[in-house]
Amino acid sequence: MSFKIAIIGAGSVGFTKKLFTDILCVPEFRDIEFALTDLSEHNLGMIKAILDKVVEANGLPTRVTATTDRRKALEGARYIISCVRVGGLEAYADDIRIPLKYGIDQCVGDTICAGGILYGQRNIPVILDFCKDIREVAATGAKFLNYANPMAMNTWAAIEYGKVDTVGLCHGVQHGAEQIAEVLGAKSRHELDYVCSGINHQTWFIDLRLNGRKIAKDELVEAFEAHPIYSQQEKLRIDVLKRFGVYSTESNGHLSEYLPWYRKRPDEITRWIDMSDWIHGETGGYLRYSTETRNWFETEYPQFLEAASKPIDPAKRSNEHASHILEALETNRVYRGHFNVRNDGLITNLPQDAIVESPGFVDRFGINMAAGITLPEACAATCMSSINVQRMSVHAAISGDIDLLKLAVLHDPLVGAVSTPEEVWQMVDEMVVAQAQWLPQYAHAVPAAKERLSKSAVKTREWAGAARRNVRSIEELRAEKAALKQAG
Repeated sequence: MSFKIAIIGAGSVGFTKKLFTDILCVPEFRDIEFALTDLSEHNLGMIKAILDKVVEANGLPTRVTATTDRRKALEGARYIISCVRVGGLEAYADDIRIPLKYGIDQCVGDTICAGGILYGQRNIPVILDFCKDIREVAATGAKFLNYANPMAMNTWAAIEYGKVDTVGLCHGVQHGAEQIAEVLGAKSRHELDYVCSGINHQTWFIDLRLNGRKIAKDELVEAFEAHPIYSQQEKLRIDVLKRFGVYSTESNGHLSEYLPWYRKRPDEITRWIDMSDWIHGETGGYLRYSTETRNWFETEYPQFLEAASKPIDPAKRSNEHASHILEALETNRVYRGHFNVRNDGLITNLPQDAIVESPGFVDRFGINMAAGITLPEACAATCMSSINVQRMSVHAAISGDIDLLKLAVLHDPLVGAVSTPEEVWQMVDEMVVAQAQWLPQYAHAVPAAKERLSKSAVKTREWAGAARRNVRSIEELRAEKAALKQAG
């Protein structure tokens, strides 16, 4: 087989390499072309050198090109994968820093909440530019695989406004299933059969079977509470499991942002989170992790390059959906997974226009979703709160309507539990002004926002959050990795 895959935002070096090696685990894909594109020539150069070394070490005919000219990369591409972060870590820092001034403590801030909504405002105009290029220069019927957050908003915009065949992909379901298999004592994750449904980062394990035996809520609660690690790291998820009756796919830290009950009181936050790793609820945890990862990669690049010379091991192929979807579409080897698509009857008690994450099968006929699923009422209710925010956020990003943007932020569950309307109005003004270079649709609104900020009497505070950690230095990271290596 010979076809072209374009990766937008290929400067996400570690993730790009994972996707690349996963795809090359498929024997039929040895002779394909990867076209890498990114705004950063520096990052492109690093990732191309790594991928070239992979190709060389494995004796493959695979072709790798790299260019900052996105349209050139997209020309003739059958598949386009996006893993962009518009505004990079600079804008992301504002997504965490500014809401903290108004009492909003986020762990990740990339899906909804104040940070996720503004992230969507930066991403959606760019996503629509991608879609325009895909329609004009990619192969006929090209498929757009979106990995970038905010997943639901990006996918919603690409389908409704970009008019491109789009599927959103995430690994939260797989990671949650691995946890469940472990606590239930499965010898392999393949012993666990499950159905998840909901929306991205709020997907629910509504059916669990271990070797064909249905797992009830009480058994799952007992298994998690008995686990020496997860009982501490997933306290909030376990509490939700007890109250809702089903386990959420998303991590403890992520889930805490989407519900209005666990992060609204600073003195209560530490009760529900765990500081052993960022993903369990640390304030700005993913920002710290991303910053450390970038610094580590820049400093230790020679090690990454050397590691690329190892043979590809198909047994180590990851559970990221992309390679499996491409394999199913091109070879007709059926793949089952959970994908983000427009609802259209897939989940009976969620809106038809929403982007849902639900089970589907892939073969040469495409992605075929299971329809007619009904969520437990409490799960549907929490999803609805987020969907309403997502819809307003998408429409605000398309129209450049700053009043609609403020209403979207006001209706966010955690923001609404913490902040007053006056605080939300000022916070959005502040975020739009700070991020104006990435928000072209709000250029007309920036002068008035600056004027309002100059006259505002709304008080803010300088606050690092309830559970903040400093970014570790390269020396600290080296010492920690050495200690882990010695211990393990």
